[in-house]
Amino acid sequence: MRPFLPLHIGFALCLLAGCAASDSTSAPAGPALRLDAQSAPSWGPESPPFNDEIILRGDGFGLVKFRQPNDGDRIVYLDTRVIGLSPNTSYLLQRAVDANVNDDCTGTAWLTLGMGTTPQAITTDSRGTGEAALYRNLGATAVGTKFDIHFRVIDATTSAVVLTSGCYQFTVSE
Repeated sequence: MRPFLPLHIGFALCLLAGCAASDSTSAPAGPALRLDAQSAPSWGPESPPFNDEIILRGDGFGLVKFRQPNDGDRIVYLDTRVIGLSPNTSYLLQRAVDANVNDDCTGTAWLTLGMGTTPQAITTDSRGTGEAALYRNLGATAVGTKFDIHFRVIDATTSAVVLTSGCYQFTVSE
């Protein structure tokens, strides 16, 4: 008997691992999917923490998919989505780090994130939803460097903090 996965989990696994439909000669009757490890993307492993799903809460909700592929470039991709914020407004994603890796984010040197070193606004639509594909180059940071990191979203005009995250840990990989 095959283990049962809820559809949304199975679909997510399929998207992450790269699925292909099985041929009818080797599969049981009915639709089936096969996980193909060879076609899986080369994202960093989860332990130590190379990738994180950053949850932001406050006046609305936000999610940052914090990903670093396994390659020599050491670029972190920050696919950011916010909902429930003021409509037609520009916001900025910021991060602060500290090298004392203890799950207690004490860093207060906020860096505005964007397209490399160029800050990039996240502009909401008429419903208060916005998204941006941001990235940060960590090429000057040594592989294996660990730090606590936390995030916030601020109003680009007033600098008021509208969303904040908890504390996460990250390890720079290659």
